[in-house]
Amino acid sequence: MTTIAATAEERMLLAKDASRQIGLLGDADKARLLRGIADAIDADVAQIVAANADDLARGDADGLSAGLLDRLRLDAGRVAALAAAVRDVADLPDPVGRVLDERVLPNGIRLQKVSVPFGVVGSIYEARPNVTVDIAALALRSGNAVVLRGGTAAASTNAALVAVMRGALVDAGLDPEAVQTVDDFGRAGADALMQARGVVDVLVPRGSAELIETVVTRSQVPVIETGAGVVHIVLDATAPLEWASDIVVNAKAQRPSVCNAVETVLVHRDAVDRLVPVLGAALAEAGVTVHGDDGIRALLPAALPAGEDDWATEHMSLDLSMRVVDDLDEALAHIRTYSTHHTESIITADEANAERFLAEVDSAVVMVNASTRFTDGGEFGFGAEVGISTQKLHARGPMGLAELTSTKWLARGAGQIRP
Repeated sequence: MTTIAATAEERMLLAKDASRQIGLLGDADKARLLRGIADAIDADVAQIVAANADDLARGDADGLSAGLLDRLRLDAGRVAALAAAVRDVADLPDPVGRVLDERVLPNGIRLQKVSVPFGVVGSIYEARPNVTVDIAALALRSGNAVVLRGGTAAASTNAALVAVMRGALVDAGLDPEAVQTVDDFGRAGADALMQARGVVDVLVPRGSAELIETVVTRSQVPVIETGAGVVHIVLDATAPLEWASDIVVNAKAQRPSVCNAVETVLVHRDAVDRLVPVLGAALAEAGVTVHGDDGIRALLPAALPAGEDDWATEHMSLDLSMRVVDDLDEALAHIRTYSTHHTESIITADEANAERFLAEVDSAVVMVNASTRFTDGGEFGFGAEVGISTQKLHARGPMGLAELTSTKWLARGAGQIRP
């Protein structure tokens, strides 16, 4: 039965209570719950799309950017993909109860370090209704309750998705408060979530650099920081032309509004004449506007002039910054200066340069000869993702089930006392 909570704080306490029930569920019960959620999403696709249409109309009227509108949009295909992702998570191995370390002390006490749920996972995000489902599914599969603050832009869609998931919990005989939202409390709900230390165990922000910085600096709840994606691709002197063109176009144009889309391409001076004209034509055909330095604009006259701000910009649109570098040293220095430590890739046939790039670049995901669009929990085999962590504590890169667990030590003795 759903309890009416008068405040955001009360709602989070209900989630805390529900987390104890969810944390004791076995593997089969959690998997069955997620399949029920997926079935419920499929059954309610028309209502979800209709709610999303309300958000899209309001967002368009409010002047949301094309990139944010794309992230907000859910059509029937995207809703089906959400349900499929939930089923993928259901099929993953249970992350809870893994024995991570064990030993027997000289006195006979047997120790085991095991994985356990956090308890309550919170998330603050904007205009991304897919996150509502992804985080809830991952939280429940790892034995956690979840509290969501999805932002005003997606209010109708998020309400519809939360209602579907809570209904599936009821159908499974479980406490619906395990999936909770504070959206209807507005910014006050977000503030309450950030101050809920001792009730919410970990908080994951997803969205703009400004949102993430706000949560990191203001939250009293421990935060796993997910970062903006100023993502780079380096075209080395030996980069094969077809690989360079196909990978850059895919990384920019396949879905430009996401955090793993490339934003800056660095071209080795020795490869400029060979690569840039062909790459420029392919990007133009894909509708991409290039912002280039003088070396790039000499070969691509239609390119806009790139300034200092371009190198630090996450465009989230069909815009791409491009510059010429003298060598790999200059490319690495540029990445150190402007990277948000999300994803970087090098296209090269030089194995030594590939290995150096892998070793020296300090980002969550570093690639050779592959599109940056593969930095994704689903692509990594996680079923879905909580986010892509750009920090170095506990979790880094795409976050799946294992990153939503903590650990505890179990000690089994037979009357031992410490001398």
